[in-house]
Amino acid sequence: MTQNNSGSAKATSIETNDVHPIPAGERHGKAWHLFTVWTTPNLEFATVFVGALAIGFGLNVWQGLLAVLVGNALAGVTHGILSTWGPAAGLPQMVLSRNAFGKLGNLIPSGLSTLVAGIGWFAVNTVSGTFALQALFPALGLIGALAVIIIVQVGIAFVGHNLIQKWERYLSYFQAVVWVIVIFVVLGQQGAFDVAPAAAGAAFPWAGFTLTAGAAYGYTAGWTAFASDYTRYLPANTDKKALGLAAGLGNFTSTTLIMGVGVIAFNALAGNPGDFWGIQNPTAAFTAEFNPVFASIVLLSIVIGSVSANILNVYSGAMSFLAMGFKFGFKTRRAIMVLLAGIAGGLLSYVGVLNGDVAHQLDGFLLVVSYWVAPWIAVVLTERILSKGKNAGERALAPKNSWAGAAAFVIATVFSIWGFAAQVLYTGPLAKDSGLGDITAVVGFVLASVLYVLFSKVDKNSK
Repeated sequence: MTQNNSGSAKATSIETNDVHPIPAGERHGKAWHLFTVWTTPNLEFATVFVGALAIGFGLNVWQGLLAVLVGNALAGVTHGILSTWGPAAGLPQMVLSRNAFGKLGNLIPSGLSTLVAGIGWFAVNTVSGTFALQALFPALGLIGALAVIIIVQVGIAFVGHNLIQKWERYLSYFQAVVWVIVIFVVLGQQGAFDVAPAAAGAAFPWAGFTLTAGAAYGYTAGWTAFASDYTRYLPANTDKKALGLAAGLGNFTSTTLIMGVGVIAFNALAGNPGDFWGIQNPTAAFTAEFNPVFASIVLLSIVIGSVSANILNVYSGAMSFLAMGFKFGFKTRRAIMVLLAGIAGGLLSYVGVLNGDVAHQLDGFLLVVSYWVAPWIAVVLTERILSKGKNAGERALAPKNSWAGAAAFVIATVFSIWGFAAQVLYTGPLAKDSGLGDITAVVGFVLASVLYVLFSKVDKNSK
């Protein structure tokens, strides 16, 4: 497929391509656009709060900053790589996943992506946006703010890809200005870099470090399950290096900076980890440190960031569902699936808003995301390497009933969670006495890759 920039980029037309390959005549955009696509949705409070979890896990400010750096770096690299797969194939990420998982096996990761992105992440970000909007306009009340947030995000995602791209690009300028100021204000807070005296001979807090790094990884790598969804409209001969850097750095830079803000800000806000877990409205606590006028601007930015994240989540959640192969007899099936996902995610958001225990909800959810995303990335990356340049788009459109990918994924995911998970509700037997915290994602990634190599040797359809 040759370069073609003549494709329409009209933002107001409802997208009807859904999971089909994008024709050459509709290709448009530039590699650098991916930097703003993956920057804007991370300039929100959910990202701040991932960093804040470091304080809740008992890390000091420097240990927390290092943990989010490690987690985001690991996620950013693979995100950049998978983003480069979109232009050549013109297909969404979960359709390309068929190459590793086979026709039936791909139901597993596609279904998980639908639930986690289209409903789970949608709910998480809607909750943070609702708290911000309610703090900005108290007269709305929580339910009114929730309704406004849901309507805006579902409306934009309903229209589709081109409107999403425009939203992310143009709102990134406002968001960048606001968050640069936030960074400088937070750096100047009293007690921002205070470190409690360590007990004599105290060991490095590996448990808190891996929990924080795992949460950061889960957040940033969570985007990777639909990386090519936003690159498949680019011309087929788009420079891969430029595209990979733009997507990977956009994701890594924004998450690392904003999570860093969370580490520093909540280090100053919370006198000890116990105080942190008792914060009922973290958004209000965070913005209370700013000048009242600027606090209102930050709240508006948090609302925009939540919407920016969720239009990607609900859009790609619908794509993941369609990638499962279900047939619907209408042209706008992608848009209809966005509405259905928005309703389901909205109901879950309602429960989250009323529950109030935001910290533990987000902590548990982020670790669960990392549990499945890491082995999925390992399988699709390993398959890509072993395929040695075979046409990924053609193979994904005519998938074989391969079992190697699904088997490697399920075994690695189940074993890593059973042995190494460290959650409030469940701690694996291999994690209890290790002192390493939660290393489920690392174990799952390595094991899934090794198992896929072994299984592909005996699965004739994976060759």
